[in-house]
Amino acid sequence: MEALRLEGLGKRYGRKPVLQGVSLSVRPGEVYALAGPNGSGKTTLIRLITGLAFPTEGRALLLGEDVHKSPKARRHLGALVEAPAAFYPYLTGRENLRMQAFLAGVREEGRIGEVLARLKLLSVADQKVGSYSLGQRQRLGLAAAILHRPKVLVLDEPTSGLDPEGVALVHGLLQELAQEGVAVLLSTHHLQEVSPYAHKVGILGGGRLLDEVALSGREVFRLEAHPPEGALALLKGLPQVASARLQGEAILFEGNPEAVLEALLKEGYRVKALHPERFDLLSYYQERVRHA
Repeated sequence: MEALRLEGLGKRYGRKPVLQGVSLSVRPGEVYALAGPNGSGKTTLIRLITGLAFPTEGRALLLGEDVHKSPKARRHLGALVEAPAAFYPYLTGRENLRMQAFLAGVREEGRIGEVLARLKLLSVADQKVGSYSLGQRQRLGLAAAILHRPKVLVLDEPTSGLDPEGVALVHGLLQELAQEGVAVLLSTHHLQEVSPYAHKVGILGGGRLLDEVALSGREVFRLEAHPPEGALALLKGLPQVASARLQGEAILFEGNPEAVLEALLKEGYRVKALHPERFDLLSYYQERVRHA
């Protein structure tokens, strides 16, 4: 079963559609990154998933339960939606987490100290949150989100306001949580930071899910053949090719390189080069959004 499943999720404000028919799923242990330009609907989608807003159409399921019909569904959810997270400024970080633990029913002794250590906040744990830096409050928000050991973690720009050390800390933590079986969905403007460990990237544009890119196990090849337009059309018709597109005078494709080479030579194309190519997620994203 998917830990998180969206089925045709949509949201309108009056007659204006903000999100339309978004469907996706995240399995336990997967990291799903949402990317898109400002105004594409990322934060609205996250607010719908976490129950902070109600959909006009569709539904969001957490472990099979509808978030908006079953309050119990949210017991599996950890979330960081506003950046920085809101805390009582006159209480210390530890006191704020103690209140969160009480509300979430966390009775495990030592859990608060564990999450504070994991987010490297022990040195400021007994200082009032009002004195925290933006990055410290952001890390405290993430500590609160994982306090009750959620099975699904939903984060809106979790590295916003963090210095390079904090960014590395958060990405390392998300990888660890995924390895522990947590389903992680996050929005980001920094694809190069998440591409080394994300399993999927969903590209939003104009309130729609334009594309979904699977990163794990992805193998891309670069082909230089003449004429390139005809070669591209040939590749798109081959069952052994999952995708193919032009990049300058070259063709980037996913599929069986031996089958591609055989088909090109059989049809009389001149092949200049064919070799593995590192998948450039940022360039793919920019091209996909530009032509949306």
